[in-house]
Amino acid sequence: METPTTSPIQRDNLIYRLNLMTRRWRKVLDAAFREVGLTDAAWRPLLHLSLLGDGVRQKELAQSIGIEDPSLVRILDDLESRGLVVRMKDKNDRRAKRLNLTMEGHDTVIRIRQILVPLEEELLGGYTDNEMHMLGSLLDRLDTSINDFARRFE
Repeated sequence: METPTTSPIQRDNLIYRLNLMTRRWRKVLDAAFREVGLTDAAWRPLLHLSLLGDGVRQKELAQSIGIEDPSLVRILDDLESRGLVVRMKDKNDRRAKRLNLTMEGHDTVIRIRQILVPLEEELLGGYTDNEMHMLGSLLDRLDTSINDFARRFE
């Protein structure tokens, strides 16, 4: 049974609001990263690659970021041409490529963190640890629901 706080309209509005917040946050990040010549499409793979570690496969990086492999290939072409990433053949699978950050890539990731961390701290600084934990749990549940739902359309 629906309650006034869980009506379909409000649920739709919640998804719309989450989408809208994501777009606004992306605009903030695009403006912040413009000074170092990086777009959302460029800085996110670099940061994920640094977290996953050198030698990760392109496919694993694409999954980590949440984009399709062909989209990542174009981004990696750009990052490689800028000297931030190198692709190497996988010794065990000739079709696969392994990724490594160059020294300049590592330096760029340091700069990314110098920009990103203060922005996130400023944005989220007004929330208690309990609120952040609760929000994280709710987002995890929503993410699981969306993934389960998406499988029906694959």
